[in-house]
Amino acid sequence: MPKDSADKEIKMYLIAGLGNPGREYVGTRHNIGFEAADALCSKFDIKFNKEKFRAVFGSGTIAGEKVIVAKPQTYMNLSGESIRELAEWYKIDSENIIIMYDDISLPVGKLRIREKGSAGGHNGLKNIIAHLGTDAFPRVKVGVGAPEHDIVDWVIGPFTANERKVIDSVLDRALGAAECIITDGVSAAQNRYNG
Repeated sequence: MPKDSADKEIKMYLIAGLGNPGREYVGTRHNIGFEAADALCSKFDIKFNKEKFRAVFGSGTIAGEKVIVAKPQTYMNLSGESIRELAEWYKIDSENIIIMYDDISLPVGKLRIREKGSAGGHNGLKNIIAHLGTDAFPRVKVGVGAPEHDIVDWVIGPFTANERKVIDSVLDRALGAAECIITDGVSAAQNRYNG
């Protein structure tokens, strides 16, 4: 971990929103992580101005901490390749990697903050765990509702008009949760945002 001139440890965070690249996936359930990353960059004036490590990303500060916000461009199921490369290049510890993604086991718009754990059937998360070699990294899960038909069609399908209103209103809470993880830690974020 790099140190500054006062010998204080400098932390750097990687916040990755998961999704699929391509116009056909914009607005789909599986791309809620991309939407959260876009909203986070807009809120903190971070520009997606770099393309490397199979991701589009930008850097800035949140609550005085250096952050990289990234959207892997590998397609969802290979997200771990990009995240591992970013983490290795910038020397970011796994506990400072925050993943934002969709969760079909949660009702639409419900948030769940976790410090670690299994992939829970989410292939993007499964790939990240495999590439990082650990499941000990924080995540912000956004509920997109249980499948009403084929799971693949469901997650790459759009929200209904009513669901979209709920999702639009919950995105700000998801950003608040990510910021809270940085400022106060995962436990504080869980207490504040897991409802």
